[in-house]
Amino acid sequence: MSDLRVNTISASDGTSPVTLTKQSAAKAWNNTSSDGTVINDSFNIASLTDIGTGQHQHNVTNSFSNATYVPTFSVDNNQYQQWTSDLTTTSWRTSNYSGSSFSDMGMRTVAHGDLA
Repeated sequence: MSDLRVNTISASDGTSPVTLTKQSAAKAWNNTSSDGTVINDSFNIASLTDIGTGQHQHNVTNSFSNATYVPTFSVDNNQYQQWTSDLTTTSWRTSNYSGSSFSDMGMRTVAHGDLA
């Protein structure tokens, strides 16, 4: 068995990033506090806007190339209805609903798609 150990992989010109084919990595993700209002950790998330109880807007640092990317998320309590909406190239919204009212919950959110 051989080992490949490198610090940097670049395209043949020596400076451009390598093009990955048949692979996809998350282009943005975040993990929020238990009430969903503070970002604990993230990648490509500029900020989190509290729209109202149980509703948040996730704002990205680097825009997506179009609004057809795929954001998904989970919350701390799986008995809640959850959905994403209002996708733009720079943000998406998440909503948590208990069946009778919106509720703030900790979230883990990830988005897949092409960046601009």
